[in-house]
Amino acid sequence: MDDKTRTELEAAAFRRLVAHLRERTDVQNIDLMNLAGFCRNCLSRWYREEAEKKGIPIPDPKAREVVYGMPYDEWKAKYQKDASGEQKRAFDKAQHRHG
Repeated sequence: MDDKTRTELEAAAFRRLVAHLRERTDVQNIDLMNLAGFCRNCLSRWYREEAEKKGIPIPDPKAREVVYGMPYDEWKAKYQKDASGEQKRAFDKAQHRHG
């Protein structure tokens, strides 16, 4: 496989992941962290960091909007729930480092 095709496939997979996360508003970031060790905020930070490597400054709010599909504060108001005690204990036990 040539590099151009590989990059196109990786970009398409990223877009599908972002679309999936936008649809699954029932899945909280703490759930993602507890299960996979990363969350939507991590993904948006990685996006921003990769843009910076190419000399493209993207502020955190804009990078988060790429992942969330709306301003982060709007997403939080609509979909974020308080973490349960069980979720918090699992998070603390795993000692995550936000990828």
